[in-house]
Amino acid sequence: MTANTAAFDAAAFLAACAAIVGEVNVITDRHDQEAYTTDWRKRYIGAALAVLRPGSTEEVAALVKLCAGQRVAIVPQGGNTGLCGGATPDDSGAQVVLSLKRMNRVRQVDTLNQALVAEAGCILKDIQQVAAEHARQFSLSLAAEGSCTIGGVLSTNAGGTAVLRYGNARDLCLGLEVVTAQGEIWNGLRGLRKDNTGYDLRDLFIGAEGTLGIITAAVLKLVPAPAARLTALASVPDMDTAVKLLELAQARAGMLLTGFEVMSDYCLRLVNEQFLQLRHPFQNGCGQAVLLELSDQESEDHARSIFDALMKEAIEAGLVEDALIAQSLSQAAQFWSLREHIPLAQAQEGKNIKHDVALPASRLAEFVAVTSKALLDAFPGVRLVVFGHLGDGNLHYNLAPPVGVDPDGYLDNQVAINRIVHDSVHRHGGSISAEHGIGKLKVEEIRHYKNELELRMMTAIKHVLDPQGLLNPGKVLLPA
Repeated sequence: MTANTAAFDAAAFLAACAAIVGEVNVITDRHDQEAYTTDWRKRYIGAALAVLRPGSTEEVAALVKLCAGQRVAIVPQGGNTGLCGGATPDDSGAQVVLSLKRMNRVRQVDTLNQALVAEAGCILKDIQQVAAEHARQFSLSLAAEGSCTIGGVLSTNAGGTAVLRYGNARDLCLGLEVVTAQGEIWNGLRGLRKDNTGYDLRDLFIGAEGTLGIITAAVLKLVPAPAARLTALASVPDMDTAVKLLELAQARAGMLLTGFEVMSDYCLRLVNEQFLQLRHPFQNGCGQAVLLELSDQESEDHARSIFDALMKEAIEAGLVEDALIAQSLSQAAQFWSLREHIPLAQAQEGKNIKHDVALPASRLAEFVAVTSKALLDAFPGVRLVVFGHLGDGNLHYNLAPPVGVDPDGYLDNQVAINRIVHDSVHRHGGSISAEHGIGKLKVEEIRHYKNELELRMMTAIKHVLDPQGLLNPGKVLLPA
């Protein structure tokens, strides 16, 4: 149930919200709400009773308590950069969007404990900058880091480009502060590496997309800033060879290997078409381009010697056809810009069907070969936009319509295309969501791939923590 009941007095409810956060932070005008009610891909457009902008944990708690009493559903939102509609309200106009953007303080930096405490509305790039000012590194990096917030990143358990070495958001979080569905504040900001005192509530809320509680602050794990970074692009003939290069790089570089990204030749050509300044790095094209990054605590000379030896062995083994080593920070940034502009190039070209899948590295090449053939057989001319974090087994396996085909009509094939891709992922021992979450987009899909026991346990947890079903309804799990 939401706010649409006979006894509900919307004006009185909004006045009570304004008393908590101030009138300016209760947005009711539909035009002013658009940035909050439309998702980044513009695939989901909702309507909200109000957008509420609390400035403190106490204000969040008071708003949640008020909503619980009035049975008003809440959609928590960070930077609204998600790709699965997880932060978008429905179209009823009865839900409120709870934007945490005003909660953007770094509360504490503890260099000895290698940690900092940040509020949920902190922009990821700002957290990285604060860490750098203390000669530390916060090791989560992704394309949306200039606009995504740490609360959203944790709520989707985001990954990014350095998971291979440092892990995803869950691995980089030591503790949380959470407002429960009843408006209580759980302070779990302990900052401990070891705390074996029962169930790990922190891990329960991370990746739950705001359906179990609202993350308001987090203790984030830092590491010393590396003495040197070395970035390079390598041209390889195909995905199978890219996987073999990964195996060699892991063996030769060990923990120095921070990133290992893969991009098809079509991805690079698409980026160049949409952003002329971003040229294809290999004059004669490539089967696949691998973007490698090594981070070294010792020196650049040490990192370069390891990389040179790795490339020499890879070329002699016939794995690498060509390699470009960044000679400056700006050139390294250009290499990464190619990778980060792929989603933007897709968006500019037109509508497409996205998949965010994870597989064992040992089965990636087979998955790509089998699935690509099945799709091309079923949908001749479909364009495969395949790229991602090969080092941790996460591929963004996307499809654009054939040249000349109406994009809106092409989207009518999404259910059939999803079934081909997701069934293949399942057969190869993978997951249909690696780092983007479930949101609205995949809430029906997970029923095909989660077993009944898993779904029952997830539903039981949801019912205990949010018995009224008011936290981000319709996301992750459909009502039982």
